[in-house]
Amino acid sequence: MRRIGIAVLIAMLLLALSVATAFADSPHFISATASVSGANLNVSFKEAGLGNNALITYQATADASATYVCVNGGNKNPSASNKTTVSGPVSATGTFSSGKNGSISQTLTLSPPSAGSFSCPSGQKLELASASYTNVAITDNTNGITDDIPGTFSTGCLLPNVRGAC
Repeated sequence: MRRIGIAVLIAMLLLALSVATAFADSPHFISATASVSGANLNVSFKEAGLGNNALITYQATADASATYVCVNGGNKNPSASNKTTVSGPVSATGTFSSGKNGSISQTLTLSPPSAGSFSCPSGQKLELASASYTNVAITDNTNGITDDIPGTFSTGCLLPNVRGAC
């Protein structure tokens, strides 16, 4: 009877140690930044405390606004009515491994919302004139952790040589 008691005690001790080890990881973002590249927004981040070789799924999100214009053969936006601004949420996801050091450094890229059903008259082509992003955040979906990235990130005019585009 005593041997069974000792075996149970050892088993409980080993279980307690393994549970403590599992909870020893402490996921947290070390940094999160955003920068505009062309029309896109790159959300770069570093998270640590993930444990070794863990697969973590991330989602970058933002509220975005994009202005599209029609450009004619003379490289002009011929009419103010040949513009539309669309707004909405945008996101990008990715799954990465923490490797042996228990951290992940990556970048997810957000694209502006599409022009939707807006179209140009015959002889003109649809072009993206500008985009901006606000309420940017990166979320570790696996561990339920979010880091907000404050600020407004704007492309400025993407068509500086098109008269009337911006």
